[in-house]
Amino acid sequence: MNVSEIFETMDYGPAPEGAAEALAWLVDGGDRFGHFIDGKFTSPTDGFESRNPATEEVLATLSQATPDDVDAAVAAARKAQAKWGKLPGHARAKYLYALARLVQKHARLFAVLETLDNGKPIRESRDIDIPLVQRHFYYHAGLAQLMEAELPGHEPLGVCGQIIPWNFPLLMLAWKVAPALAAGNTVVLKPAEYTSLTALRFADICREAGLPKGVVNIVTGDGAAGELIVNHSGIDKIAFTGSTEVGRKIREATAGSGKSLTLELGGKSPYIVFEDADIDSAIEGLVDAIWFNQGQVCCAGSRLLVQEGIADRFYAKLKTRMDGLRLGNPLDKCIDVGAVVDPVQLETITQLVTEGGAEGEVYQAKCAIPEQGCYYPPTLITGLSPAAKLMQEEIFGPVLVGCTFRTPAEAVQLANNTRYGLAASVWTENVNLALDIAPKLVAGVVWVNATNLFDAAAGFGGMRESGFGREGGWEGIHAYLKPARITKPLKPITAEAKPEELDVADPLDRTAKLYIGGKQARPDSGYSRPIYGARGRLLGHAGLGSRKDIRNAVEAAHKAAGWAKTTGHLRAQILYYIAENLSARSAEFTERLRSLTGVHAKTAQAEVETAIARLFTYAAWADKYDGAAHSVPIRGVALAMHEPVGVIGALCPDDAPLLGLVSVMAPAIAMGNTCVLTASEPFPLAATDFYQVLETSDVPAGVVNIITGNHAELAPTLAGHLDVDAVWSFSSSDVSAVIEKGAAGNLKRTWVNHARTRDWMTAEGEGREFLRAATEVKNIWVPYGE
Repeated sequence: MNVSEIFETMDYGPAPEGAAEALAWLVDGGDRFGHFIDGKFTSPTDGFESRNPATEEVLATLSQATPDDVDAAVAAARKAQAKWGKLPGHARAKYLYALARLVQKHARLFAVLETLDNGKPIRESRDIDIPLVQRHFYYHAGLAQLMEAELPGHEPLGVCGQIIPWNFPLLMLAWKVAPALAAGNTVVLKPAEYTSLTALRFADICREAGLPKGVVNIVTGDGAAGELIVNHSGIDKIAFTGSTEVGRKIREATAGSGKSLTLELGGKSPYIVFEDADIDSAIEGLVDAIWFNQGQVCCAGSRLLVQEGIADRFYAKLKTRMDGLRLGNPLDKCIDVGAVVDPVQLETITQLVTEGGAEGEVYQAKCAIPEQGCYYPPTLITGLSPAAKLMQEEIFGPVLVGCTFRTPAEAVQLANNTRYGLAASVWTENVNLALDIAPKLVAGVVWVNATNLFDAAAGFGGMRESGFGREGGWEGIHAYLKPARITKPLKPITAEAKPEELDVADPLDRTAKLYIGGKQARPDSGYSRPIYGARGRLLGHAGLGSRKDIRNAVEAAHKAAGWAKTTGHLRAQILYYIAENLSARSAEFTERLRSLTGVHAKTAQAEVETAIARLFTYAAWADKYDGAAHSVPIRGVALAMHEPVGVIGALCPDDAPLLGLVSVMAPAIAMGNTCVLTASEPFPLAATDFYQVLETSDVPAGVVNIITGNHAELAPTLAGHLDVDAVWSFSSSDVSAVIEKGAAGNLKRTWVNHARTRDWMTAEGEGREFLRAATEVKNIWVPYGE
């Protein structure tokens, strides 16, 4: 096509980006690469080929990591971590700044290499991926500088194992490496098998930046190499981005290991278009939402929900826009849609559409498809029911599925009709409608009249089976830190045994019941056990809760979901009222604790007084645990809102029967959650006395439910219950592994003690750590202006 023809047709002419520098770097490496361990590259070994998906040409041969390679990388990281973690924040900030500058300096090389290896259009690598990589290292240089002043009392986790996907190879590396290094950790990173080249080039700039040896280690390989990292005993944290299926396996594999874990998994994000939306803008946004990076985006707006009144017009305009998309050589700066990453992924997409597309109407863009390479045309499938396979399953390709809705309430219902909860887009010219809908969507990120907005200052992550944890922002750095305190093994606390000569404290029958849905309830099992005091007296009987009782309590907790919609002020007033009523009975509770545990009266009184103070603490926090307005580079704002997790199941501490229960319950309900509390196993009567306080304190039915019984028997039911959103355990029974493994079913959040002590009488037993565990951060991006 010559210049005059281009002017006549207004078509884009070819504008290829040169690849000579990237190819020269591969040649300089001999087209064969080893691992990057302890500051140097190892000799290449047998492994696998990395191919250009657009041409199917071999770019390089990479080494498959062995157990010895992973051992060496972990050992190097461990050796380096002690010194790296003790560096002043300013020193780490300088290294991160140097990395940011070097990525900036080599931006073109990184962009071309990413496109060659991944198949995404060069415009996306050049204008989105690489600038965001730079931004993350700059931003986290700032966090490293400020950390000592702004996050006192925290320390790094240690050695972090990081496993990243193939859709944003270098950007995912930055999302994980930058906060880990800022917090004082060292890393062992495994890039995706298909796309390892930019990670290896990043290793080069680690040396250029003078980064100490062993701080960053990179091993290449397939899933088996990732499994070696996950299971390695020398790693303190696993950070994974990838499929929900693999994330579930990692949750199971790390259960009970004590490893910290964050998972950023799959999605089936709704793209909601209301009838008053600017249709042309919404269609342009949709192009970015689903055909950006060939739809290989975990938060892709792959599920289109259009209000019925504009659906026909919207679909017609969308099909016209699809036909104008340009598919071809990703190095051509005029190309809109590049190549799918690998033939395996191409076959997966093809098979899903072939099998599931028959349920609806399939439309594929009328654009030329190159004969060679892994290309799939932009596809729209309409007329699907909400329960259709393609409406529920992640396709991870350039395929958009859609259905219609009539009312805003129905839109929310359809949007939340998924096991995922990563992102969502809302399109409307009515700001009131947008800000009404956004908080109702189960998603970690919501974009208003926009899509795929990312920044290092705004945390990104999901809910439900889209994983847990946040990457980016102040909320993300906490995933790489832990409170700096010394803990000891928590010895199991057992109930007092029956004495040889029985002494009854009260001749009247004192069988304490369970507390479910605001009512006292007998255990479904029909069984109870005697509770003996420290001096051998029979103090009463406590019910033995069972699976059915847990199910009843969870059902009651869900019925009380309206608690989340109440104001922080109202929740604060009720917490104050609980404290007031507990204070009125402080002498009674002091005596109960003394008789149960045998502690001195002053010690028992101190526990009661601390419980009252703790209720005041969380009453104070109920309307003061504020979110943030992130400073992001758009003309708008990203609102970080704290939302309740949902239903929290908790195994309360055994060593502080009253205070422990209050310390778990108060932050949960202060943040708007409902809870199912399993009382102290050896000393349950403190909890059953306490529900009498709840009954007189205006706590709505179902907000707090209390079960008594055996922790080891009740923990698996709580962990495996699909309607429980988080499980906490501070039990002296070592049930952490059971809980973490059981939580893999719906990938619920867990917070367990791994049988380590916590001082409930001090600041260890309260504060922001509890509030963070009781909330999800939802970032709502709201552009403004004309």
